[in-house]
Amino acid sequence: MLLSQLFTQATGKKSGEQIALTASGSNRRYYRIYSDDKQTSLIGVQGTSRDENHAFLMMDKHFLAQGLNVPRVLAVSDDEMAYVQEDLGDTLPFNYIADGRKTGVFCESEKAMLRKTIRALAQFQIRAAEQFDFRVCYPQPEFNLRSIRWDLNYFKYCFLKATGLEFQEDKLENEFERLAYILLQQKQMNAFMYRDFQSRNVMIAEKDGELIPYFIDFQGGRRGPMYYDVASFLWQAKANFHDELRHELIEEYLDELSTFMPVDKQEFYATLRHFVLFRTMQVLGAYGFRGYFEKKPHFLQSIPYAIENLRRLLKDAADDYPYLIEVLHEMTEMKQFKEVSVRKPLVVKVYSFSYKKGIPADDSGNGGGFVFDCRAVNNPGKYERYTYFTGMDEPVIKFLEQDGEILPFLDSAYKLVDASVKRYIDRGFRNLMVSFGCTGGQHRSVYAAEKMAEHLNTKFGVEVQLIHREQNVERTLPEQDIDKPLAEKN
Repeated sequence: MLLSQLFTQATGKKSGEQIALTASGSNRRYYRIYSDDKQTSLIGVQGTSRDENHAFLMMDKHFLAQGLNVPRVLAVSDDEMAYVQEDLGDTLPFNYIADGRKTGVFCESEKAMLRKTIRALAQFQIRAAEQFDFRVCYPQPEFNLRSIRWDLNYFKYCFLKATGLEFQEDKLENEFERLAYILLQQKQMNAFMYRDFQSRNVMIAEKDGELIPYFIDFQGGRRGPMYYDVASFLWQAKANFHDELRHELIEEYLDELSTFMPVDKQEFYATLRHFVLFRTMQVLGAYGFRGYFEKKPHFLQSIPYAIENLRRLLKDAADDYPYLIEVLHEMTEMKQFKEVSVRKPLVVKVYSFSYKKGIPADDSGNGGGFVFDCRAVNNPGKYERYTYFTGMDEPVIKFLEQDGEILPFLDSAYKLVDASVKRYIDRGFRNLMVSFGCTGGQHRSVYAAEKMAEHLNTKFGVEVQLIHREQNVERTLPEQDIDKPLAEKN
């Protein structure tokens, strides 16, 4: 009710449908709110921490005044526990570069967006810090010894100890202290440190006819070194950036940064490696806590990617932290990590078809999957007024949903397919096929396939390739993170 009131306050329109966006790693809740005429949409946010919300609201106001691309907050509750902001759409760089992430080969348009984003980061870090009161930051106003210790202990207690690996804690702590000392000696400490800058904390939206990155979920930011955000973005576990692309993007970043200050490239690269190691351990700590302790499957599935990142880092590791490096080497060679390679994600193909033309062939070579017969459901095709519509059109959708027969049919189908999707993900399977057939492949099967595709993509985050064979219509619902659509909280 509160978000509806804020929507009306911001737009002057009555609110209509509210769609809950999948929850983030924090307790914040996001909703896409539509006006009753469907012409306007905003994003509604509800938080459990007033301090966190206050930090975001103060930052957002300052960043907008600095001319930075962030979502504009349009209405806020009196207690600052809820607010509505402009809707920037659904395009994340993480999805924009999906083909590159999967294959390791990034096309020019993907690279261009990455270059644009990393250059925007350099601008953001400098301009956001200008005349900004860091005292509003939550939970810490600056990157300091306490925050470093928190993150290192996060790794030690939530991941390293959970592996069962034995190590000498006093020797490890000595090297943690050395790492903390080096991280705090850097010159570029007065920038705005985003802290969780990665491709799910950016939206791609159109401005003046151009696709540009907008920065979101910066409420954890604080005063700090610029290296941390570069490490977060370029060594993100699932980004799959190869070394050559990372180098190219760092050069783009430094070129943009040099417009604000003198840049010593050799020093930057030498310092960055310490932050990459630190950030990688912090991420593993987060995955351990969210996965091992909170039992969230997305974070468990992300661990192999982070371990693979760490393996690559260790190949060229310096001798600054010999015992830490020894422990990390031993950890990556443990049976539970050595036997788990980075798995390619599950892709589900969902078909609609006409039984008159036969069941769709399975081109994955796995022999087929689920086939559901929709012909027992009341058929809108019996009525002339639905002749030129399909199950994607509102008149047919209304007929089927008001008639009601198809809803329990789909509920049963969801239960069967959900169980298989869970097991396929757990076992690292890559392909599943689900088909819905009816008499003509136009009404009931098309509606059912649409609903199944949306259900699986929303619930599990898997990529769904939707094919309406008889309608000659295909589209892809891209892979997404089931714990959050807008940001990955580490």
